[in-house]
Amino acid sequence: MWHAGDIGDALVLEGLSAFKEVRAVYGNIDDWKMRSMLPRVQRFKCEDVNVLMMHIGGYPGRYQPELKAMLKEEPADLVVCGHSHILKVMFDKHHNCLFINPGAIGKHGFHQVRTAIRMEIDGDKIKHLEVLELER
Repeated sequence: MWHAGDIGDALVLEGLSAFKEVRAVYGNIDDWKMRSMLPRVQRFKCEDVNVLMMHIGGYPGRYQPELKAMLKEEPADLVVCGHSHILKVMFDKHHNCLFINPGAIGKHGFHQVRTAIRMEIDGDKIKHLEVLELER
């Protein structure tokens, strides 16, 4: 399970971790305790897919300068960002990667529908993307 920030409370992270292994970054609403537990940016490999995850990154064509620089320095196959609470899945032709913002699954915030993304990674293939929706 991957979480792109704005976890809100260490108890949420503990609950998720009890269910599945979690990779996460902290978000702008996360306090000093969360920031001491989690990195701001994660780069990791899942099977043969290079993943870059950060909370505030923008989206293809409107990336934050820091994310643009990271992609130029070391390309990624999959970029996962949060922050906007708006579900967005796009292929970035310029950086040749898949971009995902899973939206927001939490019960707090301005979003009307709680969303998450489930996918399968098989070698270097990202497949069977599925949007999970929960009522507010």
